[in-house]
Amino acid sequence: MTDNKAVGSSSTSGLQHQYRSAGEEDDKREETMEKYLPKYVPFFTLLALSGLLFLLWNITSLESWNCQTVSTFYQLQNSIQSVLKTSEFILPVEFNYSFCAHLGQEPTAEEGREESYLLKSISWPEPLVLGLPLRQSSDPAQSYYTIQDPGDLQVGGQLVVKVQMHNFLGQAKKHGGDFLVARLHTPELAAGVSGQVHDHNNGNYAVYFPLLWAGVAQVELTMIHPSEAVMVLRRLREEQSDRVFFKSLFRSGYLSETTLCNLCLPNKQQPLCNYTDPQTGEPWFCYKPKMLDCDTRINHSKGGYKKHLLTVYESHFFQSGVNIKIPIHSAGVGNVTVQPAKVQTKGMHLEFTPSGYYYQGSWRPLSGIVMRQFNGSSVITQCLRGKMVYMYGDSTVRQWYEYLIALVPEFKEFNFHSPKNVGPYMAVDSNHNILLRYRCHGPPIRFTSVSSAEMHYISNELDGLRGGSDTVVVISIWSHFSTFPVQVYIRRLRHIRRAVIRLLNREPATLVLMRTANLQKLDPESSLFNSDWFSQQLDAVLRAMFKGLNVQLVDAWEMTLAHHHPHQLHPPPDIISNMVNFILSHICPVRRKRRRG
Repeated sequence: MTDNKAVGSSSTSGLQHQYRSAGEEDDKREETMEKYLPKYVPFFTLLALSGLLFLLWNITSLESWNCQTVSTFYQLQNSIQSVLKTSEFILPVEFNYSFCAHLGQEPTAEEGREESYLLKSISWPEPLVLGLPLRQSSDPAQSYYTIQDPGDLQVGGQLVVKVQMHNFLGQAKKHGGDFLVARLHTPELAAGVSGQVHDHNNGNYAVYFPLLWAGVAQVELTMIHPSEAVMVLRRLREEQSDRVFFKSLFRSGYLSETTLCNLCLPNKQQPLCNYTDPQTGEPWFCYKPKMLDCDTRINHSKGGYKKHLLTVYESHFFQSGVNIKIPIHSAGVGNVTVQPAKVQTKGMHLEFTPSGYYYQGSWRPLSGIVMRQFNGSSVITQCLRGKMVYMYGDSTVRQWYEYLIALVPEFKEFNFHSPKNVGPYMAVDSNHNILLRYRCHGPPIRFTSVSSAEMHYISNELDGLRGGSDTVVVISIWSHFSTFPVQVYIRRLRHIRRAVIRLLNREPATLVLMRTANLQKLDPESSLFNSDWFSQQLDAVLRAMFKGLNVQLVDAWEMTLAHHHPHQLHPPPDIISNMVNFILSHICPVRRKRRRG
């Protein structure tokens, strides 16, 4: 440490000497300029006036410029824009975005009550004392879990795990709010199931696992974020909803401009273009270009991510290898042996029943459908014969489209000259009368560049479908809403739900599936924009809002949590194939044999 300081001191001394030398030369230049500048003031003034008169005279003849002159002007404009592009999207330093959540159509009294209920249902426990230092925050390395009553465990029963969180001082935590996830798995059987974590709000947690297969099963417990980090994420969600910002290109002839866009923008800087959807009332705004009209917008794209969102204190709670997605180990034995089921275990009360589990690498739903395997193109083709499959949403539903296109050679894609990974996409199998389509959802969406003409809201698309037994609708919309207040997501799902209800009312035989959120890889930066905590909050809202409707959930949360693969925003092929098999199992369910009378 002493050597480093010495080197730093020497370097600083050298730099100061350079700055002093440069400063002395600047002083001499200023003295020379002050001496001769008055002589040239009249000359510069006359030159400026002449240039202004010349410019005014030429403006009147702008329309008579030939094509070459306009092209040169256009190139010059692009050059200027390229130089200024780094400073073009500077966001206002101070702006209260809390009202952004309440833009759009006013909810009815019933919808307002639902929103209050949803927000209350996902409320998160706060630390007893805010502003605790890092050493008093949750340390997964010093925390531990213990297995309760591991003796007589049988298939059909449940496993209970107790968790005690400690801080970096080795002291037991006295408050809850840590974001923990858990799974039980047997690698030899390629089996896995998620667990349910119950927060006692005193530093202790209980985790419940259903026992669904016989053999040795290993407990895996992970702290995604400490409670102190969750408080920071909640603040960012409410106060920094513009931390992902967007832009649009406007063009008319040879003129083009690019401006900032978002759900809401401070209108003190310049006038706004209002792109609120007339059908749904979903708000969206861009700054008006200086030379062009609002109706000249040609695309939508991600502008970038805001930097320096955290204070030095807050950044301590977002450290890779320290307190982001760190395993919590057992204080003793970390596995249990599960025996085959016995008669007396039937009817046992379970604290948690998951939507399914993995066994031999295949997803096994626990209710609603018998899982089938569609491993070849021919069996998929037979299942989809005569079907129209519409996929709406983000890139996680586009994965299913890409999976089917790659697996089934009979699908022939239409070339819409769409940007890669954006769409829209369409493929057909004319021999079997199959249509497959994908379209991204409306803003906010963080794609590279989407044509304004292709920015469609899902609810409006659903209203354009006839529906029926030959129609399958698949929706995934969550990831691009993680930076906004939850009310924004509730409003978007409310519009989609209304459209789904209208679709099912006119054609009840229509099959509708909703994909839930999934876990993903996190580091200090991505946690601020795409944390699993944001996804978990949105996931809980989606499940509640579509509960009781004739809509099937593709439980991507449990399917990624229960699997042995590391978490990724775009799950690997093993998980995607299980998701597609789940969808196809709903399209082509197992026919139950009729009993003979």
